[in-house]
Amino acid sequence: MPRTLLGTALVAGSALAALWLWAEAVNARATFRALGRAPAADGREAIIVLGFGNRGDSANAINRFRVRAGLRSRTRADSVLVLCGGCVEGDIPEADLMARYARARGHDGELRLDRTSTSTRENIENAIPLIEDAAVIRVISHAPHGQVGREILEELRPDLARRLARGEEYRFGESPLVKVVAAVRIAQYRRSSR
Repeated sequence: MPRTLLGTALVAGSALAALWLWAEAVNARATFRALGRAPAADGREAIIVLGFGNRGDSANAINRFRVRAGLRSRTRADSVLVLCGGCVEGDIPEADLMARYARARGHDGELRLDRTSTSTRENIENAIPLIEDAAVIRVISHAPHGQVGREILEELRPDLARRLARGEEYRFGESPLVKVVAAVRIAQYRRSSR
């Protein structure tokens, strides 16, 4: 291999590795941000899963990941799964597609669905009546998007935001491409909201 080609490959590989590590750091930090001060140890747990635009009649890869992260975030047998998302890109509400997938993954617990929201803000607004009885609340998406959801809950209902706890949406090395996209999008969101 000629030296210039090898050098180019090393530079490109180093740049990709740096981008991946940056995205991992952004996602890792986000999963610990905007959490409540002291969620109750006892009581019902609500897991809010934020939807993602979904065409077709089955949950897409992003929504499947979010449902799996929501399911692994449960710490109680009686946890309620709150699935959010209307018909943003398809004819079937994202919440219904995610509910089917959750059942296919073996979830036999309670599901509460928000079938009308079309944005992250609406996901949280519409989830509020579905989670008011929860002592512990977890907002699940990709970590930076979950942080945005928690911040919206803090803005809308500080009393409920005190009950926020960390979910299990972040695992090192999992979904690297999606983490890069999520990190870039959150950086753009933060810049535009200044």
